[in-house]
Amino acid sequence: MVTLEAVEPKPPSLQPFWRALASISNHSDPCAGKYVYMHDLPPEFNQDLLDNCKNLSPWTNMCKYTVNAGLGPVLEDPEGTLPKTGWFSTNQFAVDVIFHNRMKQYECLTNDSGIAAALYVPFYAGLEIARNLWGANVSVRDSASLRLAKWLRGRREWAVMGGLDHFMVGGRVTWDFRRLTDDDHDWGNKLLYIPEVMNMSMLMVEKSPYHVNDFAIPYPTYFHPSQDSDIEHWQNRVRMVERPYLFSFAGAPRPELSTSIRGQILDQCKSSKFCNLLECDRGESKCHVPTVVMKLFQESDFCLQPQGDSYTRRSIFDSMIAGCIPVLFHNHSAYTQYVWHLPENYSSYSVFISEEDVRTGRLTIEGVLRKFSRSDIQTMREEVIRLIPGLVYNDPRHKLKNFRDAFDLTVQALVKRVTDMRIKISEGKFVSFGAGNSAEDIRESDLKLSQREIGQWEVEKRNGEQDNLSKQV
Repeated sequence: MVTLEAVEPKPPSLQPFWRALASISNHSDPCAGKYVYMHDLPPEFNQDLLDNCKNLSPWTNMCKYTVNAGLGPVLEDPEGTLPKTGWFSTNQFAVDVIFHNRMKQYECLTNDSGIAAALYVPFYAGLEIARNLWGANVSVRDSASLRLAKWLRGRREWAVMGGLDHFMVGGRVTWDFRRLTDDDHDWGNKLLYIPEVMNMSMLMVEKSPYHVNDFAIPYPTYFHPSQDSDIEHWQNRVRMVERPYLFSFAGAPRPELSTSIRGQILDQCKSSKFCNLLECDRGESKCHVPTVVMKLFQESDFCLQPQGDSYTRRSIFDSMIAGCIPVLFHNHSAYTQYVWHLPENYSSYSVFISEEDVRTGRLTIEGVLRKFSRSDIQTMREEVIRLIPGLVYNDPRHKLKNFRDAFDLTVQALVKRVTDMRIKISEGKFVSFGAGNSAEDIRESDLKLSQREIGQWEVEKRNGEQDNLSKQV
C-alpha cells in the first residue's frame, strides 16, 4: 500500500531533517544517529488512563498490573519454581506502559527534535481501546484516536515528514485497531486507518502481514531482569534443568473455529506418553497461574504453539524464556512477525509442522519430534537460550550493562528504518501513498481480505470471549 516515487534529488543539507542526518557523522558523540525525541502528550493519552485504571477492562481490575512501572506485582512463588528476583505478574497487554517507562530511561533521549533519528508518540493505544471494545459504539471507540491525530497535525515536529519518522506502541494485536467498517457491530477502532497514523510505524504484539508500517514486538513475559546477573543465572538454570517430557501443550480447544487444530493437538497429546498436557478451561484455570505454566515449559524439550485467538500467542515467548523449543504451525505465528527479535533461520530455534499436516493426519507431532537427536535438541535449545535477553523487557527502573533487551532491539531497528528512509528521500525517492490508495481504499481492500483471514479471528471475539484471560492460554 506504500509506493516509492522518483522526485528531483535534494542534497541532505536542503532537507528539513538535515541536522538529524548530519549528526550521524559526529563520531565523538556516542548517541550520534541514535537520538529519539519523545512527544509530551496531553495526559488524556497516557497518564489519565493509568489514573483511571479500574475502567481499563470490563473483566479485570487492571490497577494491580500498572504498578512497578507497568510490570505488575512481584510474582508469588511459594514453591520456588522461579528465582526470587526479576519475576512479575505482568499483563500480556502492558507493553504500552513498559515501553514508555523504558523510553524515559533511554540514554539517547533528546529535547531537540531536529537531531532525532526517530520520534516517539507515547499514546497508550492498547489500554485506551480496551476500555471500549465491548458495548461502545464506533464514535466512542474512535474518539481518542481522532483527537490524537488532530493534536499531532498541529505539531511542527509532525510537519517535517508527515509522521513518517514517528512511531507508536499499541500493546495489542493489529486487528484491534483495524475496524473494517463503521458498523457498531464490527470489532475494534479505526486507529490504523486514520491517515496521520498510517504514515507512522506502529509497534504491536501482533502485526498485519499485509501492511508495511506494522511491526511486531514481543509480548511481555513474566521475566524482567534488573541486572546482567539475573539473565546469566536464569540462562544457566534453564540450560541445566531436567526435562522429563519430549513435548508439552498448555491451551484450550477452539471448537467454534472450524480451521483450528487445537482439538487434534489435544488428542495427540493425551494419547502420547511423551507429552505433558495442561488443559485450560474458560475462566479460572491453572493456565492462568504463571508459576504452573513456567514449570510445565521447563520440564519439556518442545512446546506446542498453535495459533491463539489470532495468529500469535504470548505463550510462545513464555516457553522460549523457559528454554523450551517452540513448535509452530503457522508462518504468521512468529516467522513473519518478530523479524527484529528472532533469527531469519527459523529452524535454528524452532520446529515447523504445517496445520494441514496435523489436520489431515499426514504427520503426527510425536513422530516428527522423536526424529530429533539429543544433540539436535541441545543445539536448538542453546540457540533459544541465547535469544532470551532480546525477548524480554528489562525492569525500566534499572539498566543492563552487557545485554540488549527487546526494547533496545526495537529502537535500534526503528532508528535504522527512519534513517534509511531519509537517505532515500535525499537520493530522489520518497515514501508516499500511491494514487488511489487513500485510507478508505486501503480499508476497503482489507475488508475483502477479512473474509479469508481476519474473519476467522473475529468470530471468536464476537462471541464475547473474556479477552484478558483467553490470550494467556
